[in-house]
Amino acid sequence: MKNLGKILFALFVLQTAIYAGVVASVDYNKVTIGETVTYSIKSTNANIDRPIINTLCGTNVIATASQTNIEMINGGYTRTKIFNYTFMPRKTCTISPISFKIDSKTEQTAAIKVAVVAAKKDANADFVIDLVSKKREVFVGEPFVVEMLVKQKHNAQALDSKFIAPKMNGFWVSGEPKQSKYDDGTFVITKLTYTLSAQHAGSLSITPAQLAVAKRSNTRDSWGSFMQDVKWKSYFSNALTIKAKAIPQGAKFIGDFSIAASVDKKEVNPNEAINVTIRIHGNGNLEDIESFKPSIQDVSVFDEKPVIKANDFTQKIALVGDSDFMIPSFHLTFYNPKTKTKETIQTQAIKITVHGAKAKQALEIKRSTPTPQLLHPTNLQTQEKSLALWQVVLIFVSGLFIGLALMFFKPWEKLKREKSFDVKDEKKLLIKLLPYKEDVDVQTITDVLEENIYTQKKQTIDKKLLKVVCKRYDIF
Repeated sequence: MKNLGKILFALFVLQTAIYAGVVASVDYNKVTIGETVTYSIKSTNANIDRPIINTLCGTNVIATASQTNIEMINGGYTRTKIFNYTFMPRKTCTISPISFKIDSKTEQTAAIKVAVVAAKKDANADFVIDLVSKKREVFVGEPFVVEMLVKQKHNAQALDSKFIAPKMNGFWVSGEPKQSKYDDGTFVITKLTYTLSAQHAGSLSITPAQLAVAKRSNTRDSWGSFMQDVKWKSYFSNALTIKAKAIPQGAKFIGDFSIAASVDKKEVNPNEAINVTIRIHGNGNLEDIESFKPSIQDVSVFDEKPVIKANDFTQKIALVGDSDFMIPSFHLTFYNPKTKTKETIQTQAIKITVHGAKAKQALEIKRSTPTPQLLHPTNLQTQEKSLALWQVVLIFVSGLFIGLALMFFKPWEKLKREKSFDVKDEKKLLIKLLPYKEDVDVQTITDVLEENIYTQKKQTIDKKLLKVVCKRYDIF
């Protein structure tokens, strides 16, 4: 009777090998979220090719392997191929059947269900991740801190690890997280500190962080022998929900700020640039502050893109004018959550003196009409005779001397050199053209020059138009 059982088992195995050309299976039908599952396809046909499978249960395949076994059944040898695909399911799913063509016949694997259950928080696990925030309600743009604690037990071993940071959609993240490390006696703890601010009002979520750890595990091969394998397991943090509220009292910015403005000089020559630097320091939504660009009559203004680093906002502005002008004060209105009031800060106005400034009023030229006098022919002859010979000689010698001086010194060459400049010097060309900016053609050229000088763009100036403009205003 004992032998009968073995015979029946052998016949069952033989029937499986004969009739089941392709068989699919999984190592675990039920797993906790974060654990891996290995999907195996076994074929007794030696001519079958490894199927290309990139995703299973909606997740990417993270590892593949294959092996070939030779089995002796009923005195004969059978070659078996096994293809393994490791994946990490995030929810309960069913692996769809896979079809194969073998000897002009189509064979199909059976569908396999994999159940995924939620992980229970285990404070004594080898690896623990916590997301912590002291604030769960904030104003839009208000900075707050989120800490992520990654804990590892002293005796926990890992062959490899992969960390997936939490998704913080709907938040501004200020710079890179600050990192520190310490030991509490049980765990080695790595702390990452993020500074966030909400982009809009509403309920905003921070997804769980994930730490995938590879460990060695013992498994049985097809012969029943133990073998070492690498098994991945993921550990997840908690999620965070933050309620973001609109900024009260109609303010656009929130925080606590200070502002200052400085210039590189207060006295310049006509059309010489003044460089203004605006600095805002504080803890708040600096990212929302727009570029400052004052409007000053008869002054050209060139603003650079603001630069934000940590808690500092910096912007530079260049001003060019041909007469005295005043740089107006720059101001910022914001809601201060510490005082719970709306505050306004501003800089002092700065007076700029332009030496040799052009007069603003138009010159009025008065012309008087002289009373015509009639000369008698006899008076005309008298005047002509009164012109003495020595006066004629003096005029001739003076003219000769002036002519020789002009030929020797050539003042027109000096004037030409003073007027001429290299048109490739875009900053100098811009200053030369600024007084004529009301001209549409000049405006077209200065727009290109401003883009080239104060941004990263490099545009080509219309040389024909530039030549016409320079000739029109005698610019060489």
